[in-house]
Amino acid sequence: MAGYRDLLRTPGVARIIAAQLTARFPNGMTSLAILLHIEQVTGSYGAAGLVLAATSVGQAIAGPVTSRWMGIWGMRRVLTTTLIICAASITALALTQAPLPVYMLLGFVAGLSTPPVQSAVRTIYPKMVNSRQLTPLFSLDASLQEIIWIIAPVLITFVSTQVGTVQGLLLIVVILIGGGSWFILSPEVGRVRIPRSRRSFGKVLGKPAVLLATVTGFLLIGACAAVEAGVVATFGHGGLEAGLVLAVFSVGSLGGGLTFGHIPIGPWAMARRFAAVAAGLALTTFSLNAFWLGGSLFLAGIGIAPALAVMFAMTSASVKFSDTAEAFGWIATGQLIGAAAGSAVAGFLIDGVGPQGAYWAATAFAVTGFVVSAVFVRGFPDLRGRDASPIPDTEPVGTIT
Repeated sequence: MAGYRDLLRTPGVARIIAAQLTARFPNGMTSLAILLHIEQVTGSYGAAGLVLAATSVGQAIAGPVTSRWMGIWGMRRVLTTTLIICAASITALALTQAPLPVYMLLGFVAGLSTPPVQSAVRTIYPKMVNSRQLTPLFSLDASLQEIIWIIAPVLITFVSTQVGTVQGLLLIVVILIGGGSWFILSPEVGRVRIPRSRRSFGKVLGKPAVLLATVTGFLLIGACAAVEAGVVATFGHGGLEAGLVLAVFSVGSLGGGLTFGHIPIGPWAMARRFAAVAAGLALTTFSLNAFWLGGSLFLAGIGIAPALAVMFAMTSASVKFSDTAEAFGWIATGQLIGAAAGSAVAGFLIDGVGPQGAYWAATAFAVTGFVVSAVFVRGFPDLRGRDASPIPDTEPVGTIT
């Protein structure tokens, strides 16, 4: 913890972490708020699912695209434009009485204009700390983001069910504007400039580290989404146990990230972290007792934030600075698709065999992640004793004297 205290004393680090967490807080609220609002307006969960699907498609497209735009037009311009459009779309979604296709269009636009805060801040981090501090900073970031997933769903559920779904969506708009403005106005966002990438769009996925980070992110978040579906199916939407068990899952991730974030990252780091996640999730298949699930998921959670930290560090160390934002955008898209796939697979299994099927699906995602990490271990960089900062875009040129 002393290392994290030193890290947070570095000028600007604590402020930028707080600002980006606030700006990203709506990420943990939007899907649930849209689901509750559209279901209430239309009386159909199917309609709500279609609007959510449109929103997710927009977010998946936006990930690498808007992230790459930051190297063309600048971070502040892209973040501000997307923030305004996203806030307007969610406001319209809340206040407009319209046919389902209009709601789907508004959801798609809201997803497409989601501000690329995650890509921006992880591009900024290497410019704020020295090479020794960068890996712990990625780990701290991955750990603290669990706060979003612990608090945000509880808050938006309370507001939407006790006050109103319109008020729930408008609360998201207020946090989006407030947190987004705080992040955009941070000095580091104006100070760090991303050079225009010389590569064509998508070429960065040709880097083994970026491709592996995207694939493992897909599998890790797929496992988490399957767990969430399984817990809700086990205890019901209104069950207090569901919220508590998922909170314990997130607390395990938070604790794992803070405890193991200082460990140097070698080629086998990802496989070891996936092994911990897979072992914990395998235990969930033995019993649906709340205490058993809580303990099993706490163990599984210990590997999640450290695995995310490996993804961020290996990506940062493997690409040129001009490509970092797009690379992180692809990783975010992979995670988003993983969340959709995990929920879908778990949903089919829940319908077929009951809640137990969701935990089987989660375990399968995690075991696959371990296998991929072990089989392709040579594609993971060895960052032990090595700078995890991006490769400079300008390098010394040899001259004849």
